[in-house]
Amino acid sequence: MGEIQSIGRFLVIVGILLAVAGGLLLLAGKIPWIGRLPGDIFIQRKNFTFYFPLATSILLSLLLTLLFWLIGRK
Repeated sequence: MGEIQSIGRFLVIVGILLAVAGGLLLLAGKIPWIGRLPGDIFIQRKNFTFYFPLATSILLSLLLTLLFWLIGRK
């Protein structure tokens, strides 16, 4: 396969991944428990708000790891 064809294939794959990620971000607001799991850190004071979605990040990492492991298996 030529160099130009490899670059084209790479760009198509990146485009598809970006479209899927965008769709997931649009749908994430409609899932009520995303960002509100036990373990997510939320501190609110008078003039200060701190939010760190620790449990949501761990869950997302596990799901993506499983997905990429399934895709990468041969």
